Amino acid sequence: MAAIDLSARVTDALLRCVARWGLAKTTLDDVAREARCSRATVYRLFPGGKDALVAAALQSECRRLGERLAAAVEGLDELDDVLVAGIVHVARFLSGHEALRFLLAHEPEVVLPRVSFARMRKVLADASEFAAPFLAPFVGQGEAPRVAEWVARIIFSYTMCPSARVDVCDEESVRELVRDFVLPGLSSGKGEIHVVH
Repeated sequence: MAAIDLSARVTDALLRCVARWGLAKTTLDDVAREARCSRATVYRLFPGGKDALVAAALQSECRRLGERLAAAVEGLDELDDVLVAGIVHVARFLSGHEALRFLLAHEPEVVLPRVSFARMRKVLADASEFAAPFLAPFVGQGEAPRVAEWVARIIFSYTMCPSARVDVCDEESVRELVRDFVLPGLSSGKGEIHVVH
């Protein structure tokens, strides 16, 4: 248990350092100081060095987002409420993530290659796999992954390229988006999705 707590402390320390100085300027010595442990401890926990630590921090943040998203939609029994809560929660998590904000502003070359072209497919596939179970009760098991991917694309698009018309961090704005475009999109066109009632 102590090793897990220490690993979490070190990954959290990395994120704080990245939020202050960026990834390029953050050293393992910086992380060790921030985590109040030795550099040797950091290497023992993450034998691959900085790359292994970054990968662990990314995995930890994805897990944290997943847990918080599950809590945000728990107990909601209407599709529009699940969509609104999910979109707003993920958008707020991403836009409020200090390390991610720093990287996008000052070191976009670190983030953008991970979310473009072929790698974007992996991001969307992971998002779809995670979100599909929340949507399946409303749209059916077979269509849930497709709907989840579409919603992930909406979140990604509006988060990476904000719009004056839609604020994905604002519940009322997202509710309008869901009502005017998302729900009608689920029930019209080729490959029609029938919302389960």
